[in-house]
Amino acid sequence: MASKRVLIVYYSYTQQTRLLLKKFSEGLATADISVTLQRLEPVIPYEFPFRSNIRLLWAMTVTFFRRRMAVKELAEECFTDWDQIIVAGPTWSYQPSGPILAFLDQHGPRLFPGRRVLPLISCRSYWRWHLFSLRRALHRCGVARVDPPLVFCHPIREPWRVIGLVLQLRGKMVRRDNSWFRRHYPGYGHSREQLDEAFARGRQLGKELLAQP
Repeated sequence: MASKRVLIVYYSYTQQTRLLLKKFSEGLATADISVTLQRLEPVIPYEFPFRSNIRLLWAMTVTFFRRRMAVKELAEECFTDWDQIIVAGPTWSYQPSGPILAFLDQHGPRLFPGRRVLPLISCRSYWRWHLFSLRRALHRCGVARVDPPLVFCHPIREPWRVIGLVLQLRGKMVRRDNSWFRRHYPGYGHSREQLDEAFARGRQLGKELLAQP
């Protein structure tokens, strides 16, 4: 039986956070860490892709103002003892995503008091305000310690990064590999190197947890 237990609570809209966590969990498993993944499921999720630019703009606006998206109940197992809790998700308009904010409101006061929490952030680039907001919310829930975050930024340079994001969210991504656009923007999301880094960071965390009494 594994000697240490890790809970990962996450939300993934375009599946980039999920891909990072898959590799991160594999890294933890190399240290014989027991990992439980709890995916947050919005009661009423956003559409994907967005059907119009106006609907996309509206979603970006309300998320900037920290609009919550109510989530379904967590598995009761989440409220047991853990050596480490990880809260993972994307940055939406400089903020934690609506499902993460709702999760903190709904379940934080029960889940987090006295716990150690590690934020994992998937983002285009602007994550610092996200982290500031997340830390404040976690401390309000009674978290004992917020660890330095793991941050993975999409590797493509601007302005192609924001253009690619908008095209992805609208379902209009250019698919031809030989197109002019794809020469500047080879693909949406995190790179293979970043997935390898997530694996390595998971393995490192596993070793650190095993070293603790």
